[in-house]
Amino acid sequence: MFVIRYARESDRSFWFALDRHLPESEFGAKVRDRRGYVLCDGDRPVGVMRYNLFWDSIPFLTLLYLQPSSRGKGLGRQAVLHWEAEMRTLGYTMVLTSTQVDEPAQHFYRKLGYRDRGALFLDGTPFQQPQELFLLKAL
Repeated sequence: MFVIRYARESDRSFWFALDRHLPESEFGAKVRDRRGYVLCDGDRPVGVMRYNLFWDSIPFLTLLYLQPSSRGKGLGRQAVLHWEAEMRTLGYTMVLTSTQVDEPAQHFYRKLGYRDRGALFLDGTPFQQPQELFLLKAL
């Protein structure tokens, strides 16, 4: 059984084993504000998901990560659909996410109805990486 629950302080070590981008100082805020989720296959944690608010008003899915052994089973899809339903319940009418253009996640989000809406180029900055693709979905 796939379970999606809010992250707890006791999830800290599991969380940071998977999420190498969130500053440790921000984890407490994700727990407090219920903007972080632990994805479980039964009792076993297998992934994490988190979001913030773009412009303080648009939910922006900033990370969905499943352990490699848990991929390809529909768990990511279930997690995103769960998150979207929660965002609808909270009164939001659209959501955003992003992924690097060299990552296959863009195809995953498009299958869920997300549409390309622009890109960010970070070359020549301390955040040098391939182009970041932004995707939007109306709820």
